[in-house]
Amino acid sequence: MAMPKQLSILSLAMIGALCGVVPAWATPLLGSDLASFTVLGAETVTNVPTSTINGNVGVWPGSALPGFASVSGTATADGQVTGGLVHSNTALALSAQAQLTTARNNLDSLGTGTTLTLADMVGLILAPGVYTVHAGTTNLSGALTLDGQGNANAVWVFQMDSDLITSPNSVVNVINTGAGAGVYWNVRSSATIGTDTEFMGNILALTSITLKTEATNLCGRALADTGAVTLEMNTLSGICAGDLFGANGLSGGLDVTAQGVAFLPSTPIGGGSVPEPATMALLGLGFVGLGLSRRWRAAEINS
Repeated sequence: MAMPKQLSILSLAMIGALCGVVPAWATPLLGSDLASFTVLGAETVTNVPTSTINGNVGVWPGSALPGFASVSGTATADGQVTGGLVHSNTALALSAQAQLTTARNNLDSLGTGTTLTLADMVGLILAPGVYTVHAGTTNLSGALTLDGQGNANAVWVFQMDSDLITSPNSVVNVINTGAGAGVYWNVRSSATIGTDTEFMGNILALTSITLKTEATNLCGRALADTGAVTLEMNTLSGICAGDLFGANGLSGGLDVTAQGVAFLPSTPIGGGSVPEPATMALLGLGFVGLGLSRRWRAAEINS
């Protein structure tokens, strides 16, 4: 006696849920080509040496990268860049720019989330979530803390109304999370990271990005969709250190599926997934399906 096809599919789905299998159609928010870049511009990428960058640096459709060793149409080694190359109008930079536009549109689809009352986020301790931040003379004049509350897949999305501006010596701290975390700054205009700022996360700007003298992005990327990126003796890394080691530039937390952008399940730091009540009910159905499957299989053998 063959098991009904519908129940077979249900059982397989529950087995997938039990084992934590990610559907084959789920992909990270940042495409693989885009994620390989720590700095990406459209018009130019200008650098006041010496900067220290871990990951690819690139520009497309422009080809100018003043302050870097580059030849148009090639990927070139540069002593300021480790773990990658300088891409001047290459096919990889073209693909990354297309993926950047897609990633920004996907972030837009998450909506406004919680609107912060003040444009300046100084002193706030924010749990994971989606936040709208209004334009102001500065969006950060001191320290901002992003508290993952023990979720290794914690994600923060900042929907910037217009520009993103940080004051000199401001700091973004990311705590109580792990390698699956994500921080995304969806900037509807341009970003200016102030002198000596210690920044964290992925800046996806519609137009341009400027990092002032010795500003750092300790774990993240500077990605400009239509404009230029300007660097001034900066340190940027797509590789995280400390408690965030392995976080891949804070590009986790979100997947793109056939149904849209999905938040990854909550996973405790250093542990496995903790199923929520609804998930437990689904797992129960999965076990029922497995039990029925075994009964039908036994009946088929004995018949």
